[in-house]
Amino acid sequence: MDLRVLYMYAAALALLLCSAATFIQSPTDVFGPVALLEPTPSSARDFGAVVSDAPFGILRPGSSADIALLLGALSSAPPRPRATVAARGVGHSLQGQAQARDGIVVETRSLPRTVVVVAARAGRVSGEATEHAYADVGAGALWVEVLEECLKAGLAPLSWTDYLYLTVGGTLSNAGISGQAFKHGPQISNVLQLQVVTGNGEVVTCSRTKSPDLFFAVLGGLGQFGIITRARILLQEAPPKVRWVRAFYDSFETFTKDQELLISMPEQVDYVEGFMVLDEHSIRSSSIAFPARIDFSPDFGSEGRKKVYYCIEFAVHDFQPDGSSSSVDHVVELVAGRMSHMRSHMYSVEVSYFDFLNRVRMEEESLRRQGLWDVPHPWLNMFVPKHGIAQLKDLLMDTVLAGDFQGAILVYPLLTDKYAHLSFLLWQKYINHPHFLLQ
Repeated sequence: MDLRVLYMYAAALALLLCSAATFIQSPTDVFGPVALLEPTPSSARDFGAVVSDAPFGILRPGSSADIALLLGALSSAPPRPRATVAARGVGHSLQGQAQARDGIVVETRSLPRTVVVVAARAGRVSGEATEHAYADVGAGALWVEVLEECLKAGLAPLSWTDYLYLTVGGTLSNAGISGQAFKHGPQISNVLQLQVVTGNGEVVTCSRTKSPDLFFAVLGGLGQFGIITRARILLQEAPPKVRWVRAFYDSFETFTKDQELLISMPEQVDYVEGFMVLDEHSIRSSSIAFPARIDFSPDFGSEGRKKVYYCIEFAVHDFQPDGSSSSVDHVVELVAGRMSHMRSHMYSVEVSYFDFLNRVRMEEESLRRQGLWDVPHPWLNMFVPKHGIAQLKDLLMDTVLAGDFQGAILVYPLLTDKYAHLSFLLWQKYINHPHFLLQ
């Protein structure tokens, strides 16, 4: 066997778990045994491929109790040397957040990945009043697995990430942001209840009304306050189809103005994003999943006088029966009539709801075929207040137009009142004002 069982000799003094938190390890006291496995190459790697720190061992828990045993052992004795614990789903972090140098990586994909869908009904569940449909989901499940199971009942979560092959526990420990966030908030704003293992080994069920301090600390807490092991996710009726629209711009000011227009129309529009079009490659790479021909070949200028374009994409849910789309056509026509895009350069296509949400998978498969998926991703995500977005764009142009830049630059607006339940004072300062997410 290439995997050997190790035994933890551990003690720690800690209040709560940190996703790279410091714990104390004692070679003299045995609190276990806790079965650890030898590190694997993946335990020292993440999607960013910038940082690589190998752990001492890995834990593949079969239940919340296994994690509680480990953390309880680490927190049950006087402090001695340090150990580090980090939770890892699929390792989609960028700067080694899912790694633990000389510590322990908890691989949450081994947790039960069941998805139990409960249709809307009035009553009380686990002591909580509820009238909404929801799904009880293991934290190790991928969002694409959640989607597949929920669609069987004609339901789906309200908010998503662009890429669905991430774990539930992973994105809820961050935020979970995509083009639906202007309307429903990030994924962490659509959680009814969590099961969490805290740093002292307690398994706690928490919600907005039960242990709310822990609930709100863990959501978007980067693993600083516990390991999520289950989540209750709010659901809504899922549309069979989506009308997916792209519109092109030659002015950044008009581009952002129209984005703000779209997020002011939540009754008509269900998704809003956008990106910079730097060259012909930007058009081709961003159109892999878009199943309509885009006849957009603008003049990008020459060296020293390059021109950049912009693209808004928005989507409208289509609940009409097959073969009938007059209602959605009317909505798109109404919305488009208020926009100021480059004339004759708006394109739309109807796709299934699943294919729309899973659109990045096609781009991933294309990049894998080219050997360009498992490469370093020094990505950067920034929340920029509305008054600073134009200035930041000007600063970016010095780099983007240098000629050696490759990659996508996403720009789309968010409304910070959708994040108002979080205890981030910087965000609360700008409540009700648009912010732009720059990726």
